[in-house]
Amino acid sequence: MADKEDRMVILTDSISREKISIDPMTRKFYLELSEPSLEDNRADVDRLAAAVEKLLGPVTVPLELMRRIPGVLRDACWRVTVTVGMVAPGVWSLVDVEPGNTVRRHYGLAVDIGTTTVVVYLVDMHNGQILGKAAGYNGQVALGEDILTRIYLAGTPGGLEQLQRAVLDTLNDLIGRLAGEHGLAGREISAVAAGANSTMVHLFLGLDPSRICMAPYIPVVNNPGFIPAGQLGLKINPLAPVYCLPSVGSYVGGDVVAGVLASGLHRQPELALFVDIGTNGEIIMGNRDWLVGCAGAAGPALEGGVAECGMRAEPGAIDSISIDPGTGRVRYTTIGGAPPAGICGSGLVDCLAELLLAGIVDRAGRFRDGRREFVVVPAAESATGRDIVVTQVDINNLMRTKGAVNAALELLLESVGCELSDIDRFYAAGAFGQYLHLESAITIGLYPDLPREKMIRLGNASGEGARLVLLSNRKREEAEAIARNITYFELNANQVFMNKFIGSKFLPHTNLDYYPTVKAKLVERGLVGDGES
Repeated sequence: MADKEDRMVILTDSISREKISIDPMTRKFYLELSEPSLEDNRADVDRLAAAVEKLLGPVTVPLELMRRIPGVLRDACWRVTVTVGMVAPGVWSLVDVEPGNTVRRHYGLAVDIGTTTVVVYLVDMHNGQILGKAAGYNGQVALGEDILTRIYLAGTPGGLEQLQRAVLDTLNDLIGRLAGEHGLAGREISAVAAGANSTMVHLFLGLDPSRICMAPYIPVVNNPGFIPAGQLGLKINPLAPVYCLPSVGSYVGGDVVAGVLASGLHRQPELALFVDIGTNGEIIMGNRDWLVGCAGAAGPALEGGVAECGMRAEPGAIDSISIDPGTGRVRYTTIGGAPPAGICGSGLVDCLAELLLAGIVDRAGRFRDGRREFVVVPAAESATGRDIVVTQVDINNLMRTKGAVNAALELLLESVGCELSDIDRFYAAGAFGQYLHLESAITIGLYPDLPREKMIRLGNASGEGARLVLLSNRKREEAEAIARNITYFELNANQVFMNKFIGSKFLPHTNLDYYPTVKAKLVERGLVGDGES
């Protein structure tokens, strides 16, 4: 006799609002087995495996579970719940055996491993709901703020192990926090799906990332498949399958594939643009018929510690700025309403946009009066006792960031013979895209000047894509198809990109006609002539 979980629950709270049937990475079955007898003297493991195979097909049994099965079967009077997980497409293995009926206690993790922040969602795999969320800074930050520093460290003696341990410690801390809050044992968590960029996947799995940043930019693996949690050191069921969403190349990773999956743009007939500005500016363009993608260094200028007064998005960070064009008076807000201690990425973008519209900087991003910095908060008002400023160097770095995104987008459009006006949907992904003010991003040219109703914030699309894969094997197959179908443009050695990049460092763009709403504002304020392009 067996009682299996209902896998026809409809998930309706995904970003794309698509309805999917739950078919998770691991499954649980309640079994009532016949006791051994002289007439039925099968081995304990064989008896259990045969019962599972009637429901699912062939299943393998790991040695460590073979050791436990005889005792669990007898202690539970032959009434047990088994958990099985996928170890390869269509291949299942036993993950756990528990006494009694625990079918409804079925938990997994959807994980977004970011360069700066790690987010873990505890998911009820019986109904697809998110039970809890925990987030924290990636422990690797203490070893290197940026990707290149970490790649270099990974090549030093013991460096790779140090970096892997740092991210695993972060994950285990977040997992322990969630398990404690919801009264779970770590062993009850039976599956993990993770979205991460290519370098983060390598460091998470303990793989050498050194060739990612050297021509011809070749990763160790793009689709590592299913890996038992115990091999990685995650403090969950050691046989739980861990699945990292597939990457496309060195700089378009599984986090972007997860985002595309969550957005649903790959199923739509209309042309869509997906942009995730983090450590890299990753861009995917296409529809249900084709997909192209590329990535360029973008995020460092927007991350804490790079700007003179930059900081991460935490309490006290200035996250929005406005400047009165007549008086030059600055208004700002901080995260949590705390006294200002620095400026995070969205505040930097706001500030540059306002400096342009107030006529304080020109279209080349230079201060018109030759000053070297702009005071956002005077020392007397700041939490640090020092002026909080945006410097000319900060602006130059931000100009390079937005120039890289401009150039990458232009290259993609030209490569497929499309115009900006052909884009029907624009998806802004990631935490930065969630909190960035659209008008400011458009004003400086970081985002294209499209009708605002076409622009959609996705939030943590990487985490949502991971949840979809955790809950649906069809979605996992879909994610792998997305990765296979993206035509990847490598920009590091692309002369056309470099030429466009050099010519793109104007606000909002070299060609003002690409940004009609921004041009109208500049004309209205007398900062450019009506006929200027």
